[in-house]
Amino acid sequence: MSSSAYSRTEHLRALWPWLPLWIVVALIAMFSHGPMPLYSTRTLAVAWEMWSQHHWLVPHINGEPYSEKVPLLFWMIHAGWFVFGVNDVWPRVLEVAFGAFELMLLATLARRLFPSRAWVARAAPWMLMALSYAFLFGLQIMYDVLLAVWALAALVCLVPKPGRDEPRWLLFGVCIGLGLLTKGPVMLVHVVFPWLLGPLWNDWAAQHRGRWYGRGVLAVVLGLAILLAWALPAGFSGGEAYRQRLFFTQTAGRVVNGLQHAEPLQSHARPLWWYLMWIPVLTFPLAAWPRTVVALCMLRKPLESGLRFALCWLIPTFIVFSLISGKQLYYPLPEFACVALLLAGAIAVLREKHPNLANHAWLGTWILGVGGIALAIFLFVLPNLVNGNHLHGEWFDGAASHSRAFSIVFVLLGALLLVRGRGETRRMAIAGLIGTLALNSLFTLTLWPKYDLNPTARLLAAADADHRDVAYLGNYEGQFNFAARLTRPIHELRDDQDVQAFAAAHPNGLILTPANHLDADALRYPIMAQPFRSSWLIAWPATSLALLRAGQVPPEPTQPTRIYQATDWRNRNLP
Repeated sequence: MSSSAYSRTEHLRALWPWLPLWIVVALIAMFSHGPMPLYSTRTLAVAWEMWSQHHWLVPHINGEPYSEKVPLLFWMIHAGWFVFGVNDVWPRVLEVAFGAFELMLLATLARRLFPSRAWVARAAPWMLMALSYAFLFGLQIMYDVLLAVWALAALVCLVPKPGRDEPRWLLFGVCIGLGLLTKGPVMLVHVVFPWLLGPLWNDWAAQHRGRWYGRGVLAVVLGLAILLAWALPAGFSGGEAYRQRLFFTQTAGRVVNGLQHAEPLQSHARPLWWYLMWIPVLTFPLAAWPRTVVALCMLRKPLESGLRFALCWLIPTFIVFSLISGKQLYYPLPEFACVALLLAGAIAVLREKHPNLANHAWLGTWILGVGGIALAIFLFVLPNLVNGNHLHGEWFDGAASHSRAFSIVFVLLGALLLVRGRGETRRMAIAGLIGTLALNSLFTLTLWPKYDLNPTARLLAAADADHRDVAYLGNYEGQFNFAARLTRPIHELRDDQDVQAFAAAHPNGLILTPANHLDADALRYPIMAQPFRSSWLIAWPATSLALLRAGQVPPEPTQPTRIYQATDWRNRNLP
């Protein structure tokens, strides 16, 4: 066997067993319930409208050009639809594939950055797959996991490989371009700092600064050219308003708080310190593992190349995301891989330089084990707390019916985490992964009906087939377009005057309204009502709602209002 074939065999062997385990668990979690409103349903709505209306260049949602996102993910969804037909299975399989590629790229990156520490390449994927938030968000049909794939691929091209110290600049630029086509200019934030700070971690960059920065600039220009090859024709095709939002206000509105613009943008403005507050949640369970905390605190100069790379990636990127006004927990998703890389490298150094400390029992996963058993006890007594009126709430009341069965799972996981000895990282990762799957399954069994919009989607599909116009009172976010396979946009209504105008123009139309509770009119005149999250979604005949808003009495409906999923918790909101 040649050396290259042997190397490939070893790399494939290194994927066992973490990659099959992650894929199986991710597929179970992904298909345990339908696409989640509003993240997944919005993405599917854009893909569906591009597909059904043949808008291949400019993303659209609800009849309007959609400047919030660029089209690569939608094109990848379309590629599967060309082969398999329109469905929601292919987009979800895509997300699982993206997550698998992210784990494999992290292992490759760790192998190249820590060539003398094979343990880091084995441990880093386990640590990444243990992160509960990253796993749960990876179940959404969104852009960020694909963005993480391109960011990691670009950085793999940047770091030295056996037999070649200079980066592969062409591939680096192509990966940047594909990342830009996935989520726009934010791709540069995820990859630019390891390149800009290259001489701090890369010996070749320190010795060849001119080539490092000169060819790096050309690679970034190539990436931007790939983005502009789509953005320029799309901007002219989408019209002046779309062009203005695409090139200016869409990105600037996230960066600068309070930017004035004609239409509302998804800016998600948060304070400067917001990400700091969420670090323990985002990095759980690694944040509750004493060994990782001690390993970071024990790091001393001189740091080896791989650790310097991780710090050059993580610290400035975190500062930039904190300075940007718009913040969401999933924005730094590609940096979760950097966290796993840094912690794996730090533990490897601790094991080498302080072996007694590294193997100390008090630095093990006992805190997580105790926490798992405590959660098991809480889940076991939750039905008693709810039935005795000691604890109430949407989540508690919903979960109580199945919580005792899941308490057994967390007792077993807690016991697993209390085991000492070799394989601690794998046990922690398996417990984190299975625990997150268990909580997702508990959500599916108990709370998913409050997120399942299929009853309303079936009503809207029938209305669309009958050419009846539909309106939504409030901010509509595309949650029904794909599920109902709508071929016409839903009208957005802002106030009672809009309700009256819509009813006059479309007397046989439907109007959807959100409501905190169902009053007597909502139980009498609508076509149907279903729970959605912590509120209700009501479908009215347009004329009936218009008459009620005008202070008049509508005619008596021919059929009673259909109420879906009116649980005991819901009934407490009924008059």
